[in-house]
Order: sequence, then C-alpha cells, then structure tokens
Amino acid sequence: MTSLTHTLPLKEQVFERNGTRLAVIEAQDGRSLEESLAVLRARIESALSSDGGVLLRGFQPAGVSGFDRFVSHFGRALDYEFGSTPRSRIENRVYSSTDYPADQWIDQHNEQSYTRHWPARIWFYCDVASTRGGATPVADSRRVYERLSPSLRRRFAERGVMYVRNYGNGLDLPWQQVFGTTDRSNVDRYCRERGIEYEWLDDGEALRTREVCQSELSHPVTGERVWFNQAHLFHFTNLPQGLREALLDVVDEDRLPRNTCFGDGTPIEATMLDEIRAVYRDTMLSFDWHDGDLMVLDNVLMSHGRAPYEGKRRVLVAMTGESGAGKA
Repeated sequence: MTSLTHTLPLKEQVFERNGTRLAVIEAQDGRSLEESLAVLRARIESALSSDGGVLLRGFQPAGVSGFDRFVSHFGRALDYEFGSTPRSRIENRVYSSTDYPADQWIDQHNEQSYTRHWPARIWFYCDVASTRGGATPVADSRRVYERLSPSLRRRFAERGVMYVRNYGNGLDLPWQQVFGTTDRSNVDRYCRERGIEYEWLDDGEALRTREVCQSELSHPVTGERVWFNQAHLFHFTNLPQGLREALLDVVDEDRLPRNTCFGDGTPIEATMLDEIRAVYRDTMLSFDWHDGDLMVLDNVLMSHGRAPYEGKRRVLVAMTGESGAGKA
C-alpha cells in the first residue's frame, strides 16, 4: 500500500531574505487543507521549529469556517484580550487581522509582546487578496536580536520597557473595547491579576495603564534568544510627524494614546529606536498574498507587520497556545 506521503503532490520551497526564512508548502492539485492534515501536521511543526513560519498555498480555499476548523487541530484558539489595534470578531475566535486604515503601515511586531502574556502561535488566512500591496511581512526575531548592538540589548534588558496607554480620550481604542467590558470593576480585576498599574481619569471616563515588560526572551522550546517587545511601535515617534505634532497640540505627552519609555521611566533615545527600526527593515521578508493562502508563525521566533494596500483586502487571524513571561 502506498502511503499518503508519497501520493500527496506537494511542492516545497523557502522564501528567504537577509536571514529570515519562510517555508512554503504548495499543493499541486488544489485539494483541501483538511484532506492534507495528516501529512501537513508534521511538516508544519518542523518548519515552525526551524524557520519560525510556514505558508500553505494552492490548497482549496478554506473560507472562514474551514480556517477555524484547521486551526482547531493545532490547539484551542484564544480570545483577543487587551488588544492594541482595532479588530472585528468574524466567527468564534477568528478575527480580522486589523481594522486599521488601508493607507497605514503597521511596523514589525510579535503579537502582544507589549504584555507579559502572548499567544504561542498566530495564524493568518487570506480570504481576499488586495489588488495592490497589503503584504504581511515577516522578520525572524532571532536575526533581529543578533543584529542589534550588544550595548542596546543590554540597556533594554537591564531596564525593561514600560508601555503607557491612555484609553477613552477619543484618540485610540476605548477601554470598553480593549477589556471587553463596560464594568470598571472587571477592568480593576484584570489589571490587578496581571500586575498592570492603572488609574481612572476624568471621573472614570478615561483610563491610563502602565506595564513594565520584557525586551527579549528565550524561546521556551529551542532556548534561542529573541528580540521581543514593541518599544519602537508604541513610541510616539512612530506616528507620522504631522499627526504627532497635531496630537501634541491637543494633549500633553502623558495623555498620548500610547507611548514607551524604559522600565524606570527614563526616555528611550531616538537613536536606539532608529536602530531597531532599521534592523527590522533589513531583516524583513515580504511576499504577495494569494486568495486562500494560510500562514502560521511561531509568535516568539517570527514578527509580522502589514503594508498599505489598495482595493479590497480580507486577511483573518487566529491565535493559539497562550504563553507568558514566566518563560523569559
């Protein structure tokens, strides 16, 4: 009897740029992901541990429900809690990847690395590819760590990263959306349980949180050291200059929707942020989405972003395997 491994026509290759590698498994006969699961499972696990990500292409489009079912074979999908970007729940625990405007670039980041709790894996499904742009670039967090200067890494490791967020001022996500509740006592409980410093402002209409988190960590399985934070993304200098100046005309710096500093409250030098962004740019690998593509990333080993786009675009996301700072 011939095994399925030999009868399933798959083409395997690797997309690679400046040290970032993404494994690609492409079906040659358009069969479904579910039919191919027995063969794909081992190959996905292998690619995740070595390259940090794998792209599945050429399979029969799964749709939202099929994507949801496929992800469920690899673990329980997570809710999107304490989010930093606007997302819509599509079905069960499948969300839009982001509801940010199409003309905005979202820099490289590991999902929820601005907290001390994050998903182990993040899954993307391209339901509708945009007519132009709209890539989800990836960058290997190990290579980013290696290419940052030792002095910068040491400074961040010694002090950590403090994330300051202001909700309810009409400039960013309202706290009701971020915490998924309209009850302030639920927010109090969530913050206390997770060690997040918080204060209610403006008679309870606005909320500010501060949390000191890791700058780097070791992968819980491979032990490899990775760069793992969003200091450059949350810092107010990441805003376009015009928007940044307009915001500072309206609010004081401590009222900006989000910002970062070192864990002891001292400012992060602009040269450091520039270096981090430059290393991400140099390490970033980008590819065009095809309708029906599915990509899974080890969220510790691989960062992701989003390029601006034109036309319709529908990329969905799911997350599995909760992890946390206890593994740092």
